[in-house]
Amino acid sequence: MKQYTMHIRHFFFATLLFISPLISQAQESKAAAILDAMSKKYKSFSSFSAAFSYGSESGVITTKSGKYHLKLASQEVFNDGKTVATYVKDANEVNLSTNDPSSNEFSPANIYNIYKNGYSYKLVSESKAGNAVVDLTPNKGKSSNVAKVRLTISQKDNTLQSWQITDKSGKVQNFKISKFTPNVAVTDQQFTFNKAKYPGVEVIDLRD
Repeated sequence: MKQYTMHIRHFFFATLLFISPLISQAQESKAAAILDAMSKKYKSFSSFSAAFSYGSESGVITTKSGKYHLKLASQEVFNDGKTVATYVKDANEVNLSTNDPSSNEFSPANIYNIYKNGYSYKLVSESKAGNAVVDLTPNKGKSSNVAKVRLTISQKDNTLQSWQITDKSGKVQNFKISKFTPNVAVTDQQFTFNKAKYPGVEVIDLRD
């Protein structure tokens, strides 16, 4: 009887070893389908505007073709694809820097597409309300202080509801979309800082 029980245990563990990779692959496949549907949705828009909360702060971002204008209570950020202008209201100064696409990957303008750039992913859960939770983990070799990105995606309309960023020290940042407007009317001028609209502003040029 003892030998029979041992055989059963061996069979059980061998079965687990066989099934676990299959479950993992199924989770990855389902996560990929959800992420691809979300990415396709956002790429179908010529532009969009999103109101969001970030901790105790809130803001609005408008984006088009990789360019964006971000408005927060304390500052505004203009990115025309070449130059990033960060205007600090209290100091009435603007810092100009060269656009680095890799530094913008977690912004509301790009978060829907980052899974394609050096991340592995898995489906964590699906709710009765139709939301899917997907975790992104940086692949080995990817230079990042991020340990994990958790996305909550509506499977009803393939839109991103919220995301959570956990860095390697354990610090967590939460973002939540409160209002989303696709295909907003916007001109390229909106993504460029116009000094004339900010009397007395100090310009600090940090570009090489």
